[in-house]
Amino acid sequence: MATKKKQRKMEDENREFNVEWTETFAFQNVNGFPTCLICKEKLAHNKKSNLERHFTTKHLFFSNKYPVGDARKKAVEELLKSQEKSSSAFNQWVQSSNYFNFASFAVSQEIAKRGKPYTDGEYIKRCFISASEELFRGFKNKEEILKKIKELPLSAKTVKDRTAKMSSNITNQQVDDLKVVSALLIAVDESCDLNDTAQVSLFVRFMSATGPKEELLGLLPLKGQTRGEDIANAVIGCIEKYHIPLDKIVSIATDGAKSMTGVRNGFVAIMKEKITHEILTYHCIIHQEALCAQTFPEEMCKVMELVIKMINSIVAKALHHRQFKEFLVEMESEYADLLGWLSRGNVLKRFASLLSEIKAFFLEKGVHYPELTNDQWIQKLYFMVDVTSHLNQLNHKLQGKGNTIFSMLEEVISFENKLSVFAQDFDRETLIHFPSLLKHRQENNSDIDITYFKTALLNMREAFLKRFQEFRNSKATLAFVKKPLDATVTELHFSPFNIDIGNFEMQLLDLKNKELWSSKFERLCADLERLEKNKCELSSQNKWSALKDLEKEDMLIFNTWNSIPDSYNQLKKLAFAVLSFFGSTYLCEQSFSSMNLIKSKLRNRLIDENLESCLKLKTTTYKPDLLKLSKEMQGQCSH
Repeated sequence: MATKKKQRKMEDENREFNVEWTETFAFQNVNGFPTCLICKEKLAHNKKSNLERHFTTKHLFFSNKYPVGDARKKAVEELLKSQEKSSSAFNQWVQSSNYFNFASFAVSQEIAKRGKPYTDGEYIKRCFISASEELFRGFKNKEEILKKIKELPLSAKTVKDRTAKMSSNITNQQVDDLKVVSALLIAVDESCDLNDTAQVSLFVRFMSATGPKEELLGLLPLKGQTRGEDIANAVIGCIEKYHIPLDKIVSIATDGAKSMTGVRNGFVAIMKEKITHEILTYHCIIHQEALCAQTFPEEMCKVMELVIKMINSIVAKALHHRQFKEFLVEMESEYADLLGWLSRGNVLKRFASLLSEIKAFFLEKGVHYPELTNDQWIQKLYFMVDVTSHLNQLNHKLQGKGNTIFSMLEEVISFENKLSVFAQDFDRETLIHFPSLLKHRQENNSDIDITYFKTALLNMREAFLKRFQEFRNSKATLAFVKKPLDATVTELHFSPFNIDIGNFEMQLLDLKNKELWSSKFERLCADLERLEKNKCELSSQNKWSALKDLEKEDMLIFNTWNSIPDSYNQLKKLAFAVLSFFGSTYLCEQSFSSMNLIKSKLRNRLIDENLESCLKLKTTTYKPDLLKLSKEMQGQCSH
């Protein structure tokens, strides 16, 4: 039987482009393929007969006009120069297009970070053009500059698309980091947007190579009910969508609502069933503190209700409000108005400061509130002013980024002890911690109901002592990140973190006895002491916004642990996991404030996907890769 002859393949012949073909047939090698300089046609193979047939059949006029020799050589050189010039112009156009896209992304990012509408893109461009008219006056290339600004693509649709792409890029960065971490901690809360759509805010906290990260992984809309099952399905769906194993979750923080903490059908209970290991759950420490503050006796709650009623009677009607402000000016009052952007505690304080002016104003209007002349009612008002002032200071210390869960617990325990001191202040009848009430007693020679106010303080302390149990039970573990040299292995909680206890015990013993490493934690204590001193000084001056500029506590701790060698891997594993704990759902609440700023009455048609994109850009610490995104886009100038 005859054997079948094996066919020869072109790729087996190792054909290469011959440089002589450029002058002979007007071809050049482009990425391994012979390409005609005259008609730009690309041939499949480097075969001389193919090039010759193409040249003689399609470009006979060129062949006759420029015979082989100097004439053909010069003609081909001109074609090559033209090709290079065209290629250079194309590359310049591509580069210019990238600049336009990069600038468009940069402006869109600023718009999203500030929660502004997409239409602000064109507004910013008009401002830029108007400013440039004067800023570049006298510049020779002024018209060229203005032309580029006018061509910058910043329409509402463009800004929307850019925002979505940047959000997607940030999500990819988040997911890349989440896939390599060993411990993941989540905080979950639910609230409604302007259109009454229930939105679940899912924040994740984890340890990256550069330190602790707190990131919004998703804003998840619930179209139907808001049961624990619905919340769990949304959260699990989001995590699984990015192929992140649920078993990486070691801790969950919620606001303590029934849908979150229900024994059988709550969100936390469902998550515990889905996760194969033990997880630590925390009820937001700020929310618990707020619940403790609601233990005022009913009579004091009615004081607050009446204060709000009186304030509303003044500010609800524009005429009364204007007259009251004019009245304050005539009285040369310390304040120009009764209200501003004030919290409830500060409203009480402002009301108490303007009490005499408010009395006079109501008297002039013929409005009678007998409580304003009742000494017992006024005592309760001043007591609430002083207590809410102390509570506000605690609240400020618990809020913000960078606080470790152990520091938050210390602040709560410290306040519990302060309440005992406040009660003793009433026993001594000195009232040094209640300046408003003390001033009222001195000016009016009032007989203060010591027992009543002391009982109110002790009841509040009792409420504090009954709460925060999940934090108290983990106190030794939470303290480990700051004071590992004082740690005892039997007091630590290991189960959620997959720690090798035997190795951990040996590593801890070694750390305590190596001065080189133990001295790092002594320096850490000194740094934390300095930081706390700065916080106290700013807090005493009510400079709460300045606290944001201080170095973050968690970064100081991270840098210390990060400097320890990996031979202490079990110690570092526990430290980094505990340092990542959420002590509160503060970030979730803050994200809802941003959500309401973004989806305002003027933007009530903003769809859920775009709302999430805007919110992610506003809250993230990641930076979108604008260079990569701009290169992926096709350049289009504004029309």
